[in-house]
Amino acid sequence: MSIQSPGPTEKGMLQFLAICDAFYPPQAVGASIEQQRRWYNALCVRFDRPLPAEMIFSDGMLQRIPIRRYRPREIATRTILLYLHGGGFVVGSLESHHAICAEIADFAGAELVSVDYRLAPEYRWPAQTDDAFAVLKHLLCANNSVVLIGDSAGGNLAAGLALRARDEGLPGVVGQVLIYPALGGDLATGSYVEMAAAPGLTTADVAYYREILQAPAGNEIAAPLQASSLAGLPPAFITVAHFDPLRDDGRQYAARLAAEDIEVWFREEPQMVHAWLRARHMSDGARDGFYAVCDAIRRFATA
Repeated sequence: MSIQSPGPTEKGMLQFLAICDAFYPPQAVGASIEQQRRWYNALCVRFDRPLPAEMIFSDGMLQRIPIRRYRPREIATRTILLYLHGGGFVVGSLESHHAICAEIADFAGAELVSVDYRLAPEYRWPAQTDDAFAVLKHLLCANNSVVLIGDSAGGNLAAGLALRARDEGLPGVVGQVLIYPALGGDLATGSYVEMAAAPGLTTADVAYYREILQAPAGNEIAAPLQASSLAGLPPAFITVAHFDPLRDDGRQYAARLAAEDIEVWFREEPQMVHAWLRARHMSDGARDGFYAVCDAIRRFATA
């Protein structure tokens, strides 16, 4: 008797998964890096959306790092949003999360900076966190307050940046928003076992991305769940998908933050899978989840 993979029943999410499979095969990590990127780029184009009215964006460089700045028609805060995209550290770019970043900036009424950090395997760890941290330091040195935001691999980077800023005594990080983050949990326990064959991302995929990145074992910036202390971190909003091997990373990190008296909001989306941000315009659950993310970002940015 075959064992069915766990998965959602919401109609919009099932449609989303069917589209994803048509563009990005479930066994994509077995293909070449170049092919993975071609598939991923095509998938991102499929879910592309028109930008909010009067949204202005421009590309530039900070040191050697490409960035994209978004400025909505109405600015309600001087706080800057710093966005780190997902993609397993292997795929993703300024283009892959273009509409997502624009919609977040518009909702929050804040300028947003997206970082085109270097990807593996061409650049191994710590290139990704170093690129993102260089941008963060530049923003903080300009007397800005910053909200860190990241999805998946980007959630890993955002959590790591919060730790690095704390450890270097850099003030100004006023919030961290971690969206189905990869935080270095044990692949042999919890959701990594329960959701090992979940649609959209499998535990084998997570292991593949970790191997590609080659971060040192036990490093708390690469695996924030292994940090000895989370004291002194900024408040956090963490959202996870139920049908996702990464689910318990977010659960456990939220619990640890709360145990160390860090203000934290935690949300688990019961019908969502990994990468549900892209389904925000076709799934009721994803739409609600995206609104919650944007509301948390606006709250941190205007506090």
